[in-house]
Amino acid sequence: MNYLTYLPVFGKLPKEQQDALTNTAFIRKFSKSEILHNGSQDCTGLLLVISGQIRAFTISDDGREITLYRLFERDICLFSASCILNSIQFDITITAEKDTEVLVIPSEAYKKIMEVSAPLANYTNEVMASRFSDVMWLIDQVMWKSFDKRLADFLLNEASIEGTNTLKITHETIGKHLGNPREVVTRMLKYFVNEGLLTLSRGTIEITDEEGLQRMLD
Repeated sequence: MNYLTYLPVFGKLPKEQQDALTNTAFIRKFSKSEILHNGSQDCTGLLLVISGQIRAFTISDDGREITLYRLFERDICLFSASCILNSIQFDITITAEKDTEVLVIPSEAYKKIMEVSAPLANYTNEVMASRFSDVMWLIDQVMWKSFDKRLADFLLNEASIEGTNTLKITHETIGKHLGNPREVVTRMLKYFVNEGLLTLSRGTIEITDEEGLQRMLD
């Protein structure tokens, strides 16, 4: 199967450009927690998710992580090929949250076509705008939303992603997603437990009052 057909723009490209991308793209598999891309100097190439789940995050000077966005099947990551984005440099690390298979589109091959193809250039701008929107949403959350609301929102989204209210996730992992120390996460989770919203056990959080968490966001 040619996974490049996952790109909405692929069918709009002339055959020679389709062939050029098809002939240079290759599949890579990553195990859970494996690093796919590390920093702005690492021009890995564009990553098209075939299966699995990846996380893009940034690290502060004191070593704290915060998730910028997460990508799922058929999503594409441009910032792993930051060298094709003129004058835009991001120190972003990308890891596999689950065992993941991606199609890697080499940066130079993509850039060569993008420079002469209006459809591909437009598509690239749309994807880039979407990712910037994700980052701006995050900034808004961090600056203006209280931590209890951010944590409630994260837990509800995680339950939606996993398809279950029983979440196999540690307090430290939540802290890395939200940019907060583990101790802060633990205190707020215990508050949620006291409010009858959750139960906690080692490595597991069970949402017992989904509507109660949802009301916190209203």
